[in-house]
Parts: sequence; structure tokens; C-alpha cells
Amino acid sequence: MALKRLRLRQLAEEMKRLSLTKTEMAARMQTSRAQLDRLLDPEKTGVSLDTIQRAASVVGRQLRIELL
Repeated sequence: MALKRLRLRQLAEEMKRLSLTKTEMAARMQTSRAQLDRLLDPEKTGVSLDTIQRAASVVGRQLRIELL
């Protein structure tokens, strides 16, 4: 879950930098505000990589996962 918390913090920072509200972010992701709230909740573990990728794309970032 540490990885998810890190990604969520980065996502929240990008939203703040772009002055995106949660409502605007959800609309750009073509999802509900409730779904975005679940995505941003570090305690919720059932978030798909597709959802995280869509969120990253909205803020102009890419999701990269590596096995080292």
C-alpha cells in the first residue's frame, strides 16, 4: 500500500498544481466524483491500474510500473 499512497500523493500534488477540483478531475476522467474519492482514498485497495492510468493522463503524467 505504500506504493499506492506515494502515487496518490503525486496525483494530488498534480491536481493542486493544475488547480483541478475533484469534480473537474472526475469529469475529465469520465467517472463519478464518488469513484475519484475511492481512488484518492489510501485505505481503498480495489482500484484498477486502468483507473490510475486515466487519472495520471488527465494531469499530464504517465503511470510506470517496473519490476526490479
